[in-house]
Amino acid sequence: MNAPTPSCSLYLISPLDVGGDFPARLERALEAGPVAAFQFRVKDLDQHEAARLAAPLQEICRARDVAFVVNDLVALAKRIKADGVHLGQSDGDPREAREELGREVQIGVTCHASRHLAMEAGDAGADYVAFGAFFPSTTKQSEHKPDLDLLRWWSNLFEIPCVAIGGITPDNAPALIEAGADFLAVSGAVWNGDEVAAVKAFAKLLT
Repeated sequence: MNAPTPSCSLYLISPLDVGGDFPARLERALEAGPVAAFQFRVKDLDQHEAARLAAPLQEICRARDVAFVVNDLVALAKRIKADGVHLGQSDGDPREAREELGREVQIGVTCHASRHLAMEAGDAGADYVAFGAFFPSTTKQSEHKPDLDLLRWWSNLFEIPCVAIGGITPDNAPALIEAGADFLAVSGAVWNGDEVAAVKAFAKLLT
C-alpha cells in the first residue's frame, strides 16, 4: 500500500483589529472552507479588554469546532480557557506554559528558520513548531527566511506538526504543502481582501 499523502490544513491568524465587524468576517471565513485553528493576535491591550474581544470570536470558533489559540499571552489563554497558546521566542518557556495550562492545551512555538530552536521546542513539549517568514509579509516583519528544505527535513524526521508562516497566498502555498507543511498560517491573504474568496482558494489547494 502507498503511504497516504500528508495532509495540510489552514490556520487563520487574526488581524490586530478584531473589533467592529470582524466577528461577522470570521464567521464568513469559517463558513467558506475547512479551517483547523484560529489564532487571536492582539497587541497592547489589557487582559480584561482582550478577553472581552476574544469572547465572541471564541464562541464562533467553538460552534464550528475550530481550535481557538491565543498568541503570546499564557495568562489570557488560561483565563478564557483557550484551546491553545502560541509562544514567540521571548514569550516564555513551553514547559512553564504547560504547567500553567495543563495537558489538554495545545502549545505552539515560533522557531523562525532554526532547526536548533525547533528541536528545543519539541524537547520542551511543544505540540507544534512554526517556521517563517517564508515570503515577505505586511502583517509582521521578520528577518528570518527559512527555505523549503527546513520543512522537508522536519517532516521527514519528526512527528510533531510544523506550521509554515509569512506572506503565504494561494499562489505561493503549493510549494510549502509539497515540502511537508502540516499547517499554513495565513493572515493578510485572507483579511486584506475578500475573506470568503481567499478561504475558498486555500480550500481548493488543501483538499
